[in-house]
Amino acid sequence: MSESSHSAPVGVILAVDPDRFAEVVEVLRRAGLTVTGEQPIVGTLSGTVAEERIPALEAIDGVDSLDRERTIQLPPPDSPIQ
Repeated sequence: MSESSHSAPVGVILAVDPDRFAEVVEVLRRAGLTVTGEQPIVGTLSGTVAEERIPALEAIDGVDSLDRERTIQLPPPDSPIQ
């Protein structure tokens, strides 16, 4: 069996048409998105997906935007930098 050429999953945040939220989320799942959080009223969701699948997700009708999740490093509470 050969090794997969798929990349590690990356975190993404998507804005989708809130009026079609359930429909768009289902299409996103079939396209490879693992949903980790949903806010249907405002039309946002978060999830993970293989990096090479991002262009396919962005092309789905009803997806307004897709951004990678960003990690912010905060100093520990006892740090002199507050």
